[in-house]
Amino acid sequence: MSEKSSSVNLKYIDVFSGCGGLALGLHNAGWQGIFAVEKSPDAFSTLKYNLIDRNNNFQWPEWLPKSNHDINAIIANYSKELESLKGQVSLIAGGPPCQGFSMAGRRREDDDRNKLIDSYVEFIKLVEPEILFFENVKGFTIGFKKDNKRGEAYSVYVVKKLEELGYDVKGQIIDFSEYGVPQKRQRYILVGTKKGKADFFFETIVKNRAMFFKSKKLNDKTSLSDAISDILQSNGSVISPDTKNFKAGIYSEVKSNYQKLMRKGVKSSDAVVDSHRFANHKEDIVERFNYVIKHGKPNKSFSDELKKIYGLKKHTVVPLCEKSCTPTLTTHPDDYIHYSEPRILTVREYARIQSFPDSYEFKGKYTTGGLRRRVDVPRYTQIGNAIPPLFGEQAGLVLKEMI
Repeated sequence: MSEKSSSVNLKYIDVFSGCGGLALGLHNAGWQGIFAVEKSPDAFSTLKYNLIDRNNNFQWPEWLPKSNHDINAIIANYSKELESLKGQVSLIAGGPPCQGFSMAGRRREDDDRNKLIDSYVEFIKLVEPEILFFENVKGFTIGFKKDNKRGEAYSVYVVKKLEELGYDVKGQIIDFSEYGVPQKRQRYILVGTKKGKADFFFETIVKNRAMFFKSKKLNDKTSLSDAISDILQSNGSVISPDTKNFKAGIYSEVKSNYQKLMRKGVKSSDAVVDSHRFANHKEDIVERFNYVIKHGKPNKSFSDELKKIYGLKKHTVVPLCEKSCTPTLTTHPDDYIHYSEPRILTVREYARIQSFPDSYEFKGKYTTGGLRRRVDVPRYTQIGNAIPPLFGEQAGLVLKEMI
C-alpha cells in the first residue's frame, strides 16, 4: 500500500455481498471491511470461511451477530448503530440481487427483489459513505414494458435517488472480459461520490488496465483454455473428498500465467482441486454431449433443427470455445458443455472463469432442484451471481485513488 493510501480511511461495508467476490477483490486492493450484509446462509458461509475465519478481512462490530442478515432487518433493528458509522465509512460496495432485471431470466417488474433498490438507498442514507460502488445486470438499464411502452429504467430511478442524497453519480456498462476475466460478462457499474466527479472511476480504470495486467503477468484477453486447461478430467481423477459416489479432478502442470495466478496460495502438495467434482453423466448424455462438441458452433446455442434431430430439449445448449472467453455464465451449469470433454463444467471451472483463486473454498450444496431453488444458493449459483474478484481488485485500486 502506498504512503498516500495508508494514511486515508479505506474502510467499507459490503451489502448484498454474496459469496464474497467483490470483497475478495477489494481486500486484494488494500481495503478493510467493516461487515458484510448477505441474506443467504449458503453464500454467507462461503464468505465467512474465506474472508472472516481464515482471513480477518472484516473488523466485525460487536453489535451485529456474525451471520447472514437481510438488509431490511438490519435497517429495522440497527438504524442507530448504522447512523453512528457516519464519517467512518469511505465506501459502500455492492448492489441488490439482479434476477428481476436479468434479460437471461424471467424478467419481472413485480419481482420482490426489485424493491431492494429502496432498501439500498435507505442504507446509504443512514451511513452516508463518501463513495458508492454498485453493480447490476445490463437489464437494470432497460425499462419494463407496459402497454407496449417502455417505462423508466431502474438505473434512472436509483441515480435520481442518490443524487437527491448529494452524490455525483455515473453509470456505465462494462465488459469484464476487457479486464482479464475469461468471460464476456457485461454489467452495469454505478459509482457515486460526494467529492469530485464520478467520471474519474471509469476514465481511470481503463487507463490503469495495462499496468495492472503487467503487474499480474496477464494478457489483455484470457481464453477459456488459459483458465482451465490444467484441470481437465483427462488428467486423472480421485474419489471426491466431499461427496460420496463422485470423482474429483487433480492438477496437471501450469499452462498459462492466468493459471499460475489462480493457483497462488495452493500448497504444492495438494493434488486434488477444491470443488472440482465431475458430474455423473449417463452414457446417453455423454453421447449427446460428444455430438454437440463435434457438430455445434463454439459459444453458440444449438439450432432448433439440430436439437430436434438429436432429442435435445433444453432451451440453451452451448458448446464452449477453447480459444476465446466464455459467454456470460448463468447459474445453470447444464447450459454449457466443456470445449473438449463431454460434460458440464465443474464448480471450480466456474470459479476459474469468474477469477476466484483455487485457494477460495466454496461451501454448501453443489446443486439444488425443485422447490429448493427458491431457498438454496448452491455453489454454482454463488459463483454465477458473483462479481469477479479480478475486476473487483481493479475497481478497488481506482476507488482508493478517489478517497
